Amino acid sequence: MVVVAVFVFLLTHLSPGDPAAVLAGDNATVEDVEKIRAAMGLDKPLLEQFLSWSGNVLTGNLGVSTSTNVPVSTLIYQRMGPTLSIALFTILFAVLFAVPLGVVAAWKAGSITDRLIMLASVMAFSIPVFLIGYGLVYVLSIKMGLLPVQGYKSFSAGAAAYFNHLLLPCLSLGLVYMALLTRMTRATMLEALGEDYIRTAKAKGLGARLVIWHALKNAANPIVTTVGVGIAMLIGGVVVTETVFAIPGLGRLTVDAVLRHDYPVIQGVLLIASAVYVLINLVVDLSYRLFDPRMDR
Repeated sequence: MVVVAVFVFLLTHLSPGDPAAVLAGDNATVEDVEKIRAAMGLDKPLLEQFLSWSGNVLTGNLGVSTSTNVPVSTLIYQRMGPTLSIALFTILFAVLFAVPLGVVAAWKAGSITDRLIMLASVMAFSIPVFLIGYGLVYVLSIKMGLLPVQGYKSFSAGAAAYFNHLLLPCLSLGLVYMALLTRMTRATMLEALGEDYIRTAKAKGLGARLVIWHALKNAANPIVTTVGVGIAMLIGGVVVTETVFAIPGLGRLTVDAVLRHDYPVIQGVLLIASAVYVLINLVVDLSYRLFDPRMDR
């Protein structure tokens, strides 16, 4: 996280553009811009700016947005709900469909079923998310009128409205992630199904369900890793989806902050996303013992 903090700070401050000039407007004089730079602390040496910012971060103060004059922590809290909803429901959708499809493809390896599942996975993984999103909007919203085109409704507005507005974004992201998870599940299941204990189980006459269950338990670690990393990636990578569907989440907040050169917001969002990524990877590592009893030996 220290490395991330340094990188995030340097990335924003060394990038082209001057937030003071953006905030001052087109008609501002050089003196006006310099006054704003001094007020924002941008006239100080870079090291002094970093030490001041990192000291505030350690106390939980992510700064104040230069464009809205609202605390960054407040903006992140306000925008966290849509992003978390999309990420969690996308993962749920992908796991519910991808793991069974991967298991079936591995169990019937080389068959027409396996080939069709892999063909669909390759196609879904190869198509850009924004193209899938626009395609779903055209078919399900414009042509069929089943779902809203854009926007977001909180759960307090009603469960039906909440899920209706989440369905298209989750499908758009979920198809791509489901393709990745399906391929991972198939690969790990093929390896597990080739082990000696599986051949022994088949020779003893165990049913297909028990054999698959035993293989899936031993193939769970890579699948859990993919799911965990996927959650972290989705939380930090929904920029395109939120832009396509006009969802006021962290992705839209980041895009708006970049366009306005709002350093505190950019730094705060990237830092929080990185912390979530690190935390989820730690949880995944600690969960390995639940799926692989050999780690207790």
